[in-house]
Amino acid sequence: MAWSTRQLAELAGTTVKAVRHYHEIGLLEMPERAANGYKQYTTSHLVRLLHIARLKDLGIPLSEIAAIDDTGHDLQDAIRVIDEELSQTISRLQRVRAELAVLGANRAPLTTPSPFEPVAGALSERDRSLLTVYSHVLQSDALDDLRQLMAEQGEEADAFDLLPEDADGEAIDAVAEHLAVTIRQQQARFPRMVDITESSALGARRTADVIVAAVGELYNEAQLRALAKAHQIIIRERQER
Repeated sequence: MAWSTRQLAELAGTTVKAVRHYHEIGLLEMPERAANGYKQYTTSHLVRLLHIARLKDLGIPLSEIAAIDDTGHDLQDAIRVIDEELSQTISRLQRVRAELAVLGANRAPLTTPSPFEPVAGALSERDRSLLTVYSHVLQSDALDDLRQLMAEQGEEADAFDLLPEDADGEAIDAVAEHLAVTIRQQQARFPRMVDITESSALGARRTADVIVAAVGELYNEAQLRALAKAHQIIIRERQER
C-alpha cells in the first residue's frame, strides 16, 4: 500500500511541512512516484518518520539524527551525550526553581540578579540597575559582600538616595561625611570593597570603566559629588595616619 505525503504525515503524527523538511536535509529518502507524478510513500518511510520522532523526543537534534545507527559505537556515544545533556538540563531547572522560590519569598523582581534577591525588594529601581551591572562584572565573592552590605543599609544610604540634584554644598558635605564613615567601616569588614575591581570577572580596568559609567549615569550630580568627597575624606585620613 502507498500513501500520499499528507496521508503519511497524518499517520506519523507530523506535518507535510516536516516531511518535506526531512527530505531537504537528507533524513528521509524520496519515494517513488506514480504515473501521475504523485509521491508514493511506503511502510519504510513511515517507520523512518516514527524513528525520527522518537529520536527527537529523546532530545537528539535533527542535525545529529542522520549519523545515528541503531547499533554499535555511535549509538552508545549518542546515549551518553543525551544523558549528560539531560543531567545538565535537570540541574539548571532545579537551580531556576530554587531561585524562583527565593524571588517569590522576597517579592523581588524577576530580573533581580543572584544573590541579591533577599534585598532587592527594598531597593530603588536605580539601585537594582546598578546591582545588575555589578552582577555582570564582579565575581561571586564580591557579590556576596555587596549583598550583606545592602542588607545593612542605614539612614546614611537613605540620605544619599534622597539627595536632590540641586542640593547645596552644605547638604552635600553632610552626606559625604556620613558616607565616609560608613564606607570606612564597610571596607574594614570587607577588604574586597577597598578596590572592588580586584574581584573582577572581566578584568580590573574594564570593570572600573563599566562601574564608573553606570554610577555616572544612574546618580545625579549632587550624589556624585557626595561620593567623590567621601572617598577624598577616606584617602586623606589614610595619608594622615
